[in-house]
Amino acid sequence: MEKVNHSVVSEFILLGLSQSQNLQILFFLVFSVVYVGILLGNILILVTVTFVSCLHTPMYFLLINLSCIDMILASFATPKMIMDFFREQKTISWWGCYSQMFFMHLLGGSEMMLLVAMAIDRYVAICKPLHYMTIMNPRLLIGLLLSSYEVGFVHSSSQMAFMLTLPFCGPNVVDSFFCDLPLVIKLACQDTYLLQLLVIADSGLLSLVCFLLLLVSYTVIKYSVRHRAASGSSKAFSSLSAHITVVTLFFAPCVFIYVWSFSQYSLDKILSVFYTIFTRLLNPIIYTLRNQEVKAAIKKMRTKHRNSKHTFR
Repeated sequence: MEKVNHSVVSEFILLGLSQSQNLQILFFLVFSVVYVGILLGNILILVTVTFVSCLHTPMYFLLINLSCIDMILASFATPKMIMDFFREQKTISWWGCYSQMFFMHLLGGSEMMLLVAMAIDRYVAICKPLHYMTIMNPRLLIGLLLSSYEVGFVHSSSQMAFMLTLPFCGPNVVDSFFCDLPLVIKLACQDTYLLQLLVIADSGLLSLVCFLLLLVSYTVIKYSVRHRAASGSSKAFSSLSAHITVVTLFFAPCVFIYVWSFSQYSLDKILSVFYTIFTRLLNPIIYTLRNQEVKAAIKKMRTKHRNSKHTFR
């Protein structure tokens, strides 16, 4: 395909969420509060798990890594989006755009595999409770964690390697608040049909398969719990339901965006906001408000802090 324009694109223009000034002020307030909530919620999990010894278990080790990924994923585009609400021209450099796409898929792929690791942890804890600490030993935990980041790196690098070879000669307008891979591919001045198929195969189908596998695994766990004594069932169901909620919130928008990403659905932008921002706020809410152990640990930490203040007075 011949280039219409021989100039090289050095930056991209982001259209953002809305062109209305009133809506942009409203969005600025809403997303500022949400972003602060994401940081505070996940920092609360990190501090609680780190300083309360009863939470030093494999499950919470994986949880604090999930919180770290959530904070970084929320930060790769949200602060810029918040600042862009006051800018007439929302631009991002070529390298800035590629960095956003690389880190989104790196961390998104890593989180996907981390949720699989958390499903393994729940299976062992619920179905083999007597051997839990033996099976989920530090070596296995580190292996699962490193594997998650390795899968995320391979997943992201495999797509970005092809993106780096694409020529961009205009237009350079991305109809979103960040550089989303399917939208940037459309701007290349050559036929990208095969690359679009690669993105669908690498992102959409992978997400869909992992999501279905996780649902099957949780169904097996739930079936096992039903046949256990009622005394342990309540806690197991509570823990399991929290994981299922997080998995659904993570995978559902992801599968929709990347399996149907090249269609004309305007819903994509709403799902992108939910996937990159709101899901990161819901995770700490689910794991704190619906987790009795974390709530008890926070209360214990608060009481300890108050007692230490009285001691020094």
